[in-house]
Formats: sequence, structure tokens, C-alpha cells
Amino acid sequence: MNIAIYLDRIAQVHGERPALFLGREMVADYRGFRDLAARVATWLSAQGVGPGERVAIFMSNLPDYLIVQYGIWMAGAVAVPINAKLHGREAAWIIDNAGAAMVFASPGLSEALAEAGVVARILDVTGQDFAGVADCAPIAAAAERRAGDLAWLFYTSGTTGRPKGVMITHRMLREMALCYFVDVDQVSHADSALYAAPLSHGAGIYNIMHVMMGARHVFPPSGGFDEAEIFDLARHHGRVHMFAAPTMVKRMTQAAKVSGETGEGLRTIVYGGGPMYVADIVEAVDHFGEIFVQIYGQGECPMAISALSRAEVSDRAHPRWRARMASVGRAQSAVEVRIGDAEGRSLQAGEAGEIMVRGDTVMPGYWRNAQATAKTLVDGWLMTGDVGVMDADGYVTLHDRSKDMIISGGTNIYPREVEEALLTHPDVQDVSVVGRPHPEWGEDVVAFVVMRDGVTLDPGALDAHCLDNIARFKRPKDYFEVPDLPKNNYGKVLKTELRDRLKEMEND
Repeated sequence: MNIAIYLDRIAQVHGERPALFLGREMVADYRGFRDLAARVATWLSAQGVGPGERVAIFMSNLPDYLIVQYGIWMAGAVAVPINAKLHGREAAWIIDNAGAAMVFASPGLSEALAEAGVVARILDVTGQDFAGVADCAPIAAAAERRAGDLAWLFYTSGTTGRPKGVMITHRMLREMALCYFVDVDQVSHADSALYAAPLSHGAGIYNIMHVMMGARHVFPPSGGFDEAEIFDLARHHGRVHMFAAPTMVKRMTQAAKVSGETGEGLRTIVYGGGPMYVADIVEAVDHFGEIFVQIYGQGECPMAISALSRAEVSDRAHPRWRARMASVGRAQSAVEVRIGDAEGRSLQAGEAGEIMVRGDTVMPGYWRNAQATAKTLVDGWLMTGDVGVMDADGYVTLHDRSKDMIISGGTNIYPREVEEALLTHPDVQDVSVVGRPHPEWGEDVVAFVVMRDGVTLDPGALDAHCLDNIARFKRPKDYFEVPDLPKNNYGKVLKTELRDRLKEMEND
């Protein structure tokens, strides 16, 4: 089945419901949304873009993004989302690797692609060519697709080497959306999905469950993440859902505490895409209340590995509430999750190993990359590359990426555990812990620390704090104060870059 069928269905019976908004202004109801997407589908077909063809989207967050995305799906083609923050040459590589026949771009980004020498046709959504799409007759119905057909070709962030194209099928998107209703949150037509995170990532497929229920889709006029704008739109629209990276949640909490905002109108914030430290989510819940839900997923199993409910995130009565809050929850309904050793054999509760997943939300493989596929999919299991433990109740606690684990004197040290301890110090704003080569121990622990405004790093104070909270051998041997941490376009800390800084220090 074609995932775009849900737009067809909601437009048939609830076409009058408000659908797309730019800020406070309605751009289209569901009948209009469906009509515009169907015209894009007709236009694509007229250009020779048929089922299975790849069409790239290099756009900032605009209502046209969803119109184009559903138009691509209605034509039976494959959407290739590209983060609008990427350099034109990086986007050009993805377009070429995907074999995209065409690229929809927003203002400013089309020029970047042209400068990068993109051969595929570039269509600026504010240009005259795109305006001509409105003259096409809308396609009668979404093109037929099988559940296993490709729908979304998502390229990983590529923090080490070239990104890989994750093949995401119509079945995967459908199962992810249905799991959302069971494991994450309920949605009604009175809700509003607010898109402050890049639509090229998880937020771009989290629209599906809101389309299913005929909810509103709100795009901030800024096109991105602005705390004051989010609070204003939440008050105006009410019952707002949004997906946010942990760094966004932290910024919202800090901004709200300074400005006096209460989060009025925010109903659900689903967070994921990186480590959420316990101190940060405790502070967020204390300020905003019971509105947070955590999900854990990867591009290879989008948004659908595990979930921690709003009740569990907010609970303070359970004897193990803090341990549960530090976890990423329990397996979502469409998957099996287990912890495996180096050979993929199941480990006992409480033993650390690689998190493994299988089920209908797991990718069939990487685009034109059989070697990477064979390494990542083993006997039907997705080898996530994440190290974690599962307790007797099925709660999974994520330690780190396996490549980030520090081995010192033959003992495994998980950077996140050290980071969690340091973040409870009142003077620490942000921190990232990495391993540094050591001639005797193999590696030792060092910390890059962002201090709060007006505070200077005091290694002795941080050392004492660590000794009060974690084992002596885990404490950092050096602390380096930095103004900020290097992060990719999705807010993940680039530990590879921090390791490179250490190498530069050694060579100076």
C-alpha cells in the first residue's frame, strides 16, 4: 500500500479540517492539501517520473515541504530528504548517489545546488516552474505501491565518512505510525503538529500519524527552531505536538525559566535522536509538567525501537524512577529488542552488549551498498552499534555507541555515565567525554566542558564532584574548557572532532 493513501482518506471525509499553517495563517485545509499534492503527482508523471524513481527534497521547513513529499508518494516515487543545513556539495553527493531524477528546493538552496554542479533538474518551489504545477489536473488516486516498496531514502548523518542511504519502505512508515498510537501518544483532529526540527529527519515522517487523524500541521515562519516563536505558536494553536532533539528540550527549558514561559499549549514533546541526560529531563519536567515522551530509533529503524511513556518520564513515586528515566524505555510493538554479545548471542538482564532489533520497522538494507548491509543486518537482526543493557522488566538503557566506549586498563568505561555525573554539577552547562590514547592503560578519560555563564572551570572541584558520584577509575584525567561542543545538523556531538582536537594538542 502507498503511505499517501492516508491523505486521500482524510481528504474524502474531513476535507474541511484545517491542515497546513504558516505560523498562524492557514495555507490549506485537507481538501486543498490533497489537491495540491495530487497536482504535484500529475506534474511529476508528466515529466517522466514514475514509480520507484527518486526525487530529492532540499528544502527548509515550509508547508510546501509536505505538499511536495506527498506529491512524490502519490506519484509512486521515492522521497529523498536532504537536510537544508548541508553544504551544496554534500547535498549534490546525495542526489548523485540516490540517482535522483529531480530536486525540489527552497529559496537560496537551489542556487547552492547549481553551484555544486547538480545535473538533475532543480525546481525552486518559489519559482515560475513550480507555479505551473497548479495548472495540472490532480491525480485521481495515489499510485499503487506494495508494502515492501521503497518510500523514503534517508541518508545517515555521515559523521564518519560518506553517509549511507537507508531504504525505508511504505510498510516501515505504516508500522511506525501505528506504533506511535500504541506506544508513544494518541492524536486527535484537535491537535497541532509543530515542525521546528528538520523535516529531513524524524520530524518529516512524524507527520504521518497526524495526517491519519486530520490534525493541523504548523510551520514556524522562521523555518526552524526559535524558543519564543514556539511558545507563541503553542499558545495560539493549542494541543501542540512536536519532535525535539534533547538539545532543543534543554534550550526550551532554559529559555522558559528566563522568560517566565509556562509552555501553555504544549501537549506533547517527543524527544530522541541523541542522549537525554537525566538532569536535563528532570529540570524540563519540573518546569513544563507531564508533556514529555522519549523514543529511541535510528534511521535504520526510524523512531521505532523503544519508547518511554509520559507517565514514566514524569513518575517520581516508583522506587526505580531515576533508573527508568535514564533508560530509553521498552521495545515498541512492531519490534523485538535484545542485547547481544560480539557473536550476537543473547545476554542476561543487566549485562552490557550491543542493542539488536528486528521487526517490520527495520530497513531491508542500505541503498546500493551490499557490504554495509551485510555488516549491519545479521540473521535478520539490525546491529545498531549502540551499547546498552536491558533490565528484568525490559527497560533498555543506552550507554554509548560501541565506537565511543573507552577501554582503560582492560575495563570498559561508558562516556555517558561520566557525562551524567558531571552534568549534575551546578556550574556545568554541557559536557562530552572521550578516550585519549595512553601508553600504559590503552586509553584514559578526558572531558570537554562548557561552563555556565560567568563561571571558570575548576578541575579540582569537578574532580571532587566525580569522586562523590562515580568510581575513581572513571573520573576524567583532564578537563578542557570549551565555549561550545561541535555538533552535527541534528544536534549530536561530534566526538570524532573532539578526538582530532586531542591529537592536535599532542602534536603541538
